[in-house]
Amino acid sequence: METAEFVRTVDREGRLLAVAAEEAGPEAKVATCPDWRIQDLVGHIGAVHRWATAYVVEGHSAFRRLGTPPDLDGDALLGWFRIGHRRLVDALAAAPSDLDCWHFLPAPSPLAFWARRQAHETAIHRVDAESALRETPTAIEPAFAADGIDELLRGFQARSRSQVRSEEPRVLRVRVTEGGGEVWTVRLSREKPTAERGDTGAADCKVAGTAEELYLALWNRGPFPTVTGDTGLVDLWRTTSAV
Repeated sequence: METAEFVRTVDREGRLLAVAAEEAGPEAKVATCPDWRIQDLVGHIGAVHRWATAYVVEGHSAFRRLGTPPDLDGDALLGWFRIGHRRLVDALAAAPSDLDCWHFLPAPSPLAFWARRQAHETAIHRVDAESALRETPTAIEPAFAADGIDELLRGFQARSRSQVRSEEPRVLRVRVTEGGGEVWTVRLSREKPTAERGDTGAADCKVAGTAEELYLALWNRGPFPTVTGDTGLVDLWRTTSAV
């Protein structure tokens, strides 16, 4: 996906999130994040949007801590969220292609990283907001969902801080059953996970489904659709993969 597509996704997903949060109300429980109320969710994603915007606009070259949400509630908090969301979208849309700033996953450029990361951050938390209202979230476009799987497996969980570890070497295969039929092979051991595209070698556990089903499952926002082999690897993922 191109950077401009990710920026449009940040815009759309943030607006959907705000609508769901407003409908649910600040005290509603977030089913996908049981420790959160809608108020907590909106405060978190609003702080993340402002954190990302600072890198894009101010070009910070080193890590900066995430800010604390303001002491607001209800309509005031949603208004604060919407302002920050709009600033992020506008900042990403206006940023130069040679933007130079800190980022934490491999990417073609810092701008490409921040647009992609904020698109998936906002989409996942939009699913969270909708979970306070209904069991089935608004549909996620397959190409975007597949990209999110790739970012998670080859980006987030490939970092040294990943807790997805196994005492014995194990292999997890992730297969999309639609479109281009993308496949990832994830190798687990005592070291950080490694993931590569493709069906490479035998697997101890295989999970398969639509891109949307796997995207939500791997981000722990939905059940794994089809699992064959050692289901213990799915349990391991569930208990250790929180980002």
